[in-house]
Amino acid sequence: MAHTETIFSKIIKGEIPCYKIAEDDKHLAFLDIMPVTKGHVLVIPKEPIDYYFDLSESQMNSLHAFAKKIALAVKKVIPCKKVGLSIVGLEVPHVHIHLIPMNAVSDMNFSNPRPQFTKEEFEEVANLIRSNI
Repeated sequence: MAHTETIFSKIIKGEIPCYKIAEDDKHLAFLDIMPVTKGHVLVIPKEPIDYYFDLSESQMNSLHAFAKKIALAVKKVIPCKKVGLSIVGLEVPHVHIHLIPMNAVSDMNFSNPRPQFTKEEFEEVANLIRSNI
């Protein structure tokens, strides 16, 4: 079955740069370049599956275990009450988990105005999270 090329598959192949947080043979985590809050990370499986509920149980489990490591690191370096998790799946046809540092439920609202960060600010956040995994 042919898979549609997405921005995420191009990021996985290194054709599009990203602010990489962590990677293993099956997963990739990187900063969302249109974050809802500072420290917003996307966690994806490398396999190009569009719909979350098409993942096998073992794929779900390994994706969430990988995401947990990232979320714990985010919580250490970004001032927040909790790191929220959201799976929306409408923006890019490739499974992705949003890890969003939050102090209020409203921080999880994707309709909120998005904060803007410089390349240097993104790199600093990525380095802080990476160094705490």
